[in-house]
Amino acid sequence: MAIKPPPFSDVARQLGNLLGDNGGIKDEVDRTMRGLVQSGLAKMDMVSRDEFDAQTAVLARTRTRVEELERQLEALLQQRQDD
Repeated sequence: MAIKPPPFSDVARQLGNLLGDNGGIKDEVDRTMRGLVQSGLAKMDMVSRDEFDAQTAVLARTRTRVEELERQLEALLQQRQDD
């Protein structure tokens, strides 16, 4: 059974509580953690939200076009049967 890691926000909050008001150390830990998370996300080969939205729009247009072509094909087949 895999162990699920806690959310990043919980880890950051707990680190903040441990470090208290020691701003310099807290800021350094925050920068380091953010860097590690960004590096990890970059390795996951994820797309940006903009790219995802663009591809979703392309898919919607393609789906609409396929449905149009299916209707045209059906009409042509029906016309051929009627002849």
